[in-house]
Amino acid sequence: MEPIFVTGHLNPDTDSIVSAMAYAALQNALGNRQYMAARIGPVNDETQMTLDRFGFEAPVEIANVRTQVRDLEYDTPPILGSGLTIYSAWNVFETDTALSALPVADDAGFLQGVVTRGDIAAYDMDAFKNQRIQDVPLFNVLAALEGNVVNTPSTPQDTLSGDIVIALPRTAEDNFGITPGSIAFLGNQPDAFGKALEVGAACVILCQAEFATEMREKDPRLMAIYTPLDAYRAARMLHLSLPIKRILSAAKLITFRLDDYVDDVRRKVLENRFHSFPILDHHDNVVGTLSRYHLLNPRRKKVVLVDHNEMAQSVPGLEQAEIIAVIDHHRLADVQTMNPVYMRNEPVGSTNTIIGTMFQEKGLVPPKNLAALMAAAIVSDTVIFKSPTCTPQDVAMAERLARIGGVNLEEIGSAIFSASSEDKSPSELLFSDYKDFHIAGYNIGIGQVTTMDSAQVLTRRDQLLQLMRESSRENGLDMMLLMITDVLKEGTALIYIGDGKIIRQAFNVETHDHEAFLPGVVSRKKQVVPALSLLWG
Repeated sequence: MEPIFVTGHLNPDTDSIVSAMAYAALQNALGNRQYMAARIGPVNDETQMTLDRFGFEAPVEIANVRTQVRDLEYDTPPILGSGLTIYSAWNVFETDTALSALPVADDAGFLQGVVTRGDIAAYDMDAFKNQRIQDVPLFNVLAALEGNVVNTPSTPQDTLSGDIVIALPRTAEDNFGITPGSIAFLGNQPDAFGKALEVGAACVILCQAEFATEMREKDPRLMAIYTPLDAYRAARMLHLSLPIKRILSAAKLITFRLDDYVDDVRRKVLENRFHSFPILDHHDNVVGTLSRYHLLNPRRKKVVLVDHNEMAQSVPGLEQAEIIAVIDHHRLADVQTMNPVYMRNEPVGSTNTIIGTMFQEKGLVPPKNLAALMAAAIVSDTVIFKSPTCTPQDVAMAERLARIGGVNLEEIGSAIFSASSEDKSPSELLFSDYKDFHIAGYNIGIGQVTTMDSAQVLTRRDQLLQLMRESSRENGLDMMLLMITDVLKEGTALIYIGDGKIIRQAFNVETHDHEAFLPGVVSRKKQVVPALSLLWG
């Protein structure tokens, strides 16, 4: 069963992480066990503290949702053992006429090569010219000839080598065509049997002929094999008794792995003439084969987006995935879908408020620890209900979840926003809760730190501005902002890289040396982004 990834935005905050976990838990409780919470990027300190408090592990981290080989409906044909006879391999092709190539592996499952119908046919035709076999295991020979050894040769043999001779009646001078070391196919021909002994043949194969008393009395030192096949068919079958590994192509083998991306695979497939390519797992064992037609309509990874609906904030490779649902509380942005999807976007302060409502609608109560975690996420995203994004619905849902989880909302809020920023690097402060936006042709990055002591964060101001300059230049941003939101002051100290005139006009404040204070501004989504959008039209 392929997973359906439920994921929040890049640089996830607590609401984003918990939303993914809560929605996956809701679907799992409804019997949809394929839903799996995921995240894009590391867990910040606030979120980790909250997860630890209520006994949760962070969701699995995914790098992208690009289509991989494992997502294709690739073939899983039989995998031939390298010691299997050529004839047995041909029978596999005959059993399934749709097969054009088969992988060949050793006893440990490691790929040795690929054999095609054409390889076997070419070898069979070549056998008419090359009337010789070399070191063919005796077991293979007896199986191919449906025969058995009828005497006890003086020197036991485990393999068979030599020129193949069908000893037809001829003049005595040419010894029936039998040469030293050859493999002679005889009928009921005691005289030819005697010549085989005389010239030193390697083996005699009696085709539909018994090991006559006259032959036994010669006390032969060479091996004699009986077969119920006629001489012509027996000679052909002897050629086809070779192990399949003997005719594998010496050309460099092109393989793919389950984790390879289809974009990369497609280029390589188009550059090569092969019709079938082996697929290996991470143990280098063969798991299947891939052909060109498998690339025409690949199966896409399935994704649910929570707490965002903007491509720049989402998982890389989203354009190759199938979005099946969006649960969000932000403005509608640029995510597009191929088919109609379940969409739930509500003007509330936290995505967890929406998901808590969905639990109610389904008649389900979240487990105690999950309810407490969801309540903490609502407190975090609404800045203890002080954000302008907060609604009565958020407050009511947080209180309901807190009662189920047996927690105190004020105590949780104090614990979340009292976490010290002293030990965080400038990069952690800037990017722990960071989003990119594309507004009216402008590219802008906005980070946010929510704290109860903005002055302490501002002691790192020069370091933060230097990092912002470098990041803005590297990523081609028109502007970069860091909101240092103070819960107690109910406002935001804003430091920025870019045109200060934009800040002054958008927020009607004075700026000084790349810094401004925005009283009453605590929400990036509800206050900062809309103000810039309005300014830029």
